[in-house]
Amino acid sequence: MIQQNEIIMLLLGIGCMIFILVNNQKVKRIPVAKTLIAGFYVLLAGYVFTVLEGLLWRDFLNVLEHICYTASSILVAVWCWKIFAYKKDAE
Repeated sequence: MIQQNEIIMLLLGIGCMIFILVNNQKVKRIPVAKTLIAGFYVLLAGYVFTVLEGLLWRDFLNVLEHICYTASSILVAVWCWKIFAYKKDAE
């Protein structure tokens, strides 16, 4: 069964994706932006898997969802680490 909050999170994620695509040049100015954007897209894939698991392949898509959330968290943590290394190198 699909829950309303899962649909809302997916719609918010799609809205953020559109914002990133429209403002691509500004987003690229963020240091190490590729890692951050990759983390967001993996998170968005997790949202898609969350909604799809309510329709089909419940167990398989649930595992993929949690793998995406884990990978997204790791990518954002790596981005944070690189940001501090980037600032330290800039000084």
